Amino acid sequence: MSGSRVVVIGAGIAGLAAAHRLAQRGARVTVLEASDRVGGKLLPGEIAGARVDLGAESMLARRPEAVALAREVGLDDRLQPPATATASIWTRGALRPMPKGHVMGVPGTAGALAGVLSEEGLARIEQDAELPRTEVGDDVAVGEYVAARLGREVVDRLIEPLLGGVYAGDAYRISMRSAVPQLFQVARTHTSLTEGVREIQARMAANQQTGPVFMGIEGGVGTLPLAVADSVRARGGEIVTGAPVTELRREPSGGWRVVAADRVLHADAVIVAAPAPAAAGLLRAEAPEAAAELDTVEYASMALVTLAYRRSDTALPAGSGFLVPPVDGRTIKASTFASQKWGWIADENPDVVVLRTSVGRHGETKILERDDTALVDVSRHDLREATGLDATPLQTRVTRWTDGLPQYPVGHHTRVARIREHVAKLEGLAVCGAQYDGVGIPACIASAYAAVDRIQGDLTAVRELTANPVQSLHGGAGE
Repeated sequence: MSGSRVVVIGAGIAGLAAAHRLAQRGARVTVLEASDRVGGKLLPGEIAGARVDLGAESMLARRPEAVALAREVGLDDRLQPPATATASIWTRGALRPMPKGHVMGVPGTAGALAGVLSEEGLARIEQDAELPRTEVGDDVAVGEYVAARLGREVVDRLIEPLLGGVYAGDAYRISMRSAVPQLFQVARTHTSLTEGVREIQARMAANQQTGPVFMGIEGGVGTLPLAVADSVRARGGEIVTGAPVTELRREPSGGWRVVAADRVLHADAVIVAAPAPAAAGLLRAEAPEAAAELDTVEYASMALVTLAYRRSDTALPAGSGFLVPPVDGRTIKASTFASQKWGWIADENPDVVVLRTSVGRHGETKILERDDTALVDVSRHDLREATGLDATPLQTRVTRWTDGLPQYPVGHHTRVARIREHVAKLEGLAVCGAQYDGVGIPACIASAYAAVDRIQGDLTAVRELTANPVQSLHGGAGE
């Protein structure tokens, strides 16, 4: 790897992580990014003088990749866990405490969901122990399987908002094997789902994992890609923004020819870290079968509404925010009380309170056709209904993430395996990003590291990701 020339296409966190790993190993790296900035879905910003995230705001700390990368690029002293891990769910007309004792919304006992579900819903969970086995085959939709075992109310009131916060998708379409691999494994080996969940919980207790589940960064998670990019440059790497790649072709003598704007680059290897539509376009000439598979990847669009208030005008409930089940018919799907969730925001801005709401799910297009003013108005309406907050904000910002989250339908794992099989036929080519191994930050980084190993001929990391998908958990409230 030392001295080889590698081009990385895409400067989201996956592409930057790949470039960083390559630079560490002595490669000469060029990163080409179509947009005018690095970071992808990680975006730092400001509102009413407060530093905030306008994209993803937390990263799973129980996986090592994201926290380790942050430390490698000098952010160790800025890592901070959430100031509160207490969240609520806005359902059946009230803010209710988020239940504990569940795995992505699936309880070990009916009592764990008391207060959120109706008496009928709790009684339906109890039937799980008497039901015959539900076969899951090679994969199954999370909502379909859990509804069959425990009833639809568990799915509609808890699993939907939790999975919706991760994928902005539909629990009745999302792959259990890819999205909640722990549950898929117990579904294959247990007749009773609640019994399987209790086994997962016992195993977690025996492992005695300590420390926070999630981690943020002072100044925002959006500062991570900036620090990674600086580290890549410090190691001699080149990062070019505003450089959409228009051609990727195999050289007759080996290696790759990459055309971007007015530049033609020749590389020993290429890592494609672009979203599925762009990746499909790039691969169509040399890997048409992989491109065809990538063409089938669907995306969900969403918008984040960030609002800043005078602290003297607000009196929010305790906790980090709340989730909203679609079944309740509200417009927003979640709200994060950012100033309560992240201590550094409150410390830096004692007179300001920052909140976020999110709107939009897979298949929901009408809401996102509204202009920014309308999205702010509907967010304020729902916040008033949920919390009583009726003050006028100091400032608002709407950040739209069009086609921001890839969907993981049933059979996602086999689609990814087929893409990698086709790509593997071409020496010096690999792919990574949110559409393969998980949408969370650690998953994207793990995907990037596997791609780097792949172009060096080491398939160990790819096999590990295939066998053990990276679960992208929800951060408790918000997005």
